[in-house]
Amino acid sequence: MGAGEPSLEELLEEKKRVRNPLVPVGALITAGVLTAGLISFRQGNSRLGQMLMRARVVVQGATVALMVGTAYYYGENPWKSSETP
Repeated sequence: MGAGEPSLEELLEEKKRVRNPLVPVGALITAGVLTAGLISFRQGNSRLGQMLMRARVVVQGATVALMVGTAYYYGENPWKSSETP
């Protein structure tokens, strides 16, 4: 490879970032809601903490659904047969 050509790993990593720009956002939101829930539990507000934990589950599920949907959309479906009929 020449000096100006990127390696295969760099190309694949760049491709993943472009395909899933909302996944890191979903992960950050999940971490933020988790942190807020843990803080509220520590402060003794169990009702708010429980609500935030439920919200975390919803956000985390949406992030996973986004990952699966994006992978399916771009043809990275591991259940899809590589043979064509």
